[in-house]
Amino acid sequence: MTARPPERQGIPHPEQARFLLQQMLRVRRLEETCVELYSASRIRGFLHVSIGQEAVAAGITAALEPDDAVVATYREHGHALLKGVPAGLVLAEMYGNVEGCCRGRGGSMHLFDSETRFFGGNAIVAGGLPVAVGLALADRMAGRERVTVCFFGDGAVAEGEFHESLNLAALWQLPVLFCCENNLYAMGTALNLTESETDLALKAASYKIPAWPVDGMDVLAVDEAAHRAVAAVRAGGGPYFLELRTYRFRAHSMFDPERYREKSEVAEWMTRDPINLLRAELLAAGEFTEKEWAELQQEVEAELAVAAEFADTGHPEPVEDLRRFLSSEPEPAEARAKRGAR
Repeated sequence: MTARPPERQGIPHPEQARFLLQQMLRVRRLEETCVELYSASRIRGFLHVSIGQEAVAAGITAALEPDDAVVATYREHGHALLKGVPAGLVLAEMYGNVEGCCRGRGGSMHLFDSETRFFGGNAIVAGGLPVAVGLALADRMAGRERVTVCFFGDGAVAEGEFHESLNLAALWQLPVLFCCENNLYAMGTALNLTESETDLALKAASYKIPAWPVDGMDVLAVDEAAHRAVAAVRAGGGPYFLELRTYRFRAHSMFDPERYREKSEVAEWMTRDPINLLRAELLAAGEFTEKEWAELQQEVEAELAVAAEFADTGHPEPVEDLRRFLSSEPEPAEARAKRGAR
């Protein structure tokens, strides 16, 4: 288990800490809503939630600009939400409704939204790494001061794409931040059973990439590390790598019988719930009140209630539209004229 958060002399940026608490709570309630809807057969197919890992998505995305890109895994609901994809569009996508961010064609594992520069959602382990390198290369060639963040799990480290992507990013000094969400298990296989070297930041450092581990259950530590790394990447420092040592409280997926870890292990990690840790720290520092906590909960509940109603009243894609987008559609004349005028 990662070490407990260091004793801080107060909270240096209370307003930012309260914002991070809100963001983590939004992710938690979104995914709890997903579990409820899945159990009621409103959401079908596969569902992988990141309950327990909220500090990673909240801390990293807080350091990004709207024009930065995010590439994620199939456990990406919170990342999409915090990158700006509305909760209603996320839930509608899981319903398979045309109102979803991918018209219901992607579902839980393939969320995508070009407007917010959220490029998946990828069901292939390590599949997002080459995509992130490509996005970063395009930005570098075009002279854009963007950062691409790539989230992936510890299981991806065993894949060839991991090594190829880190090597190319380092060779070409690309503006990409690699964020390894190390929750100790690749599906049901413990990290120490697949990797001879379990210090994953050390693996990245072998490619001459600045890399360090972060307590992924401490959102303030994640936020600090993210701002430091993103600033360096944006300034032309090449790729950076963060190993975020975290833990998922629920099973790998809704179909997982979870026989590979002890209940006592999960219970011990749950004492380090990132939401409870930050809430307690804010209360102890006098920077937050129980009344404010109740109000925050109500605000998030209201957001999710609206999102759930939007998804529940949506519609499946018409059968006659199922072959749309198999090939590109003609560009509208107005859009073509506008583009030609630039």
